[in-house]
Amino acid sequence: MHYNTKAYRIFTICNYGFLFVAAVLCILPLIHILAVSLSGSSAAAGNLVRFIPIDFTLDAYDKTIGNENFIRSLMLSCSRVILGTLVSMGLMLCAAYPLSKTDKEFKGRKIYTWFFVFTMLFNGGLVPTYIIVTKLGLTDTMWALVLPHAINAFNMILLLNFFRTSVPKSLEEAAFIDGANHFQIFLRIYLPISVPAIATISLFTMVFHWNSWFDGLIYMTDASNYPLSTFLQTVIVQQDFTNMNVDAETLRNLSQRTVQAAQIFIAALPMLIVYPFIQRYFVKGIVLGAEKE
Repeated sequence: MHYNTKAYRIFTICNYGFLFVAAVLCILPLIHILAVSLSGSSAAAGNLVRFIPIDFTLDAYDKTIGNENFIRSLMLSCSRVILGTLVSMGLMLCAAYPLSKTDKEFKGRKIYTWFFVFTMLFNGGLVPTYIIVTKLGLTDTMWALVLPHAINAFNMILLLNFFRTSVPKSLEEAAFIDGANHFQIFLRIYLPISVPAIATISLFTMVFHWNSWFDGLIYMTDASNYPLSTFLQTVIVQQDFTNMNVDAETLRNLSQRTVQAAQIFIAALPMLIVYPFIQRYFVKGIVLGAEKE
C-alpha cells in the first residue's frame, strides 16, 4: 500500500534525513583514520589532520604491510574467522534443528533447551575456562580461540526460533511422506529456507572472532601466535612496539599515530568487504525470533 499524504511525505523526508545523519556519523571516524594514515608524521603528531590527508604519504602502509608480524597476525585472524564460523554454525545448526521440534516429536526437548538457556545466565568464569584450556593442551593453538566460543546459546536460540516460525510444517510432512529422513530434510528444506538467518548469525560470529583480542592475550604465550586484534592491542593500547619489527631510526621518522591508523584501517577492511555480500539477507535476519508460534 502506497501512502501519498502530506504527513507521510514529511515523515519520509525526516526519516531519510535522520538515516543520512546517522550514516555520516558512522563513516566520519573511518574517514578520519584513513586521512591520518595517509598524512605526514608532523601533521599527524600535531593533531592537525581531520578528514583530508596533510603531506600525503604511503610510508605508514609501506611499513605496516612490510611488517612480517602484522601480516602473520592478519593471516591468523582470517584463519580464525573461517574456522570459528564454520565450527560454530555447524554445531549451532545441528543443535537448533532437533530443539525446534515439538515436545511430542522430541521428548525431553525442554530439558535440553533450558540447559542452553542456563549457560546464558551462568558460566564457569575466566579462571575455570583457562584451566580447562591449559589442561587440554590447547594453549598456543588455534583451537584455544575457537572451541571455547564454539556455541553461542543466544544465537542458537535465534536459529531455533527461526526454524519453528519460518519453515512451513507442511513441507516437512510432505518430505516425510516422500520417504525423506531427518538428515535429508535438514539439508534440503531447512538450510535453503534459513539462508537469511544463517547469513545474519554467521556475520555476528565473524565479527566476534575478528574483534576478540583478550582470549589471544591469555591463551597465547608466544607473541607470534597473536591474532590481529591482540596484536593491535599490544601495539596501540599497551604501546609495546617490540612486535612491530621496525628499527629505532624508522620509528623516529614515522609518527606512531600514522602507523597505528594504517593498522586500524587495514584491520577494518575485511569486515567492510564481507558485509555488502550479506546485506540483502541482513534486513530479514535482524527480526530473528521476533515471531512466536
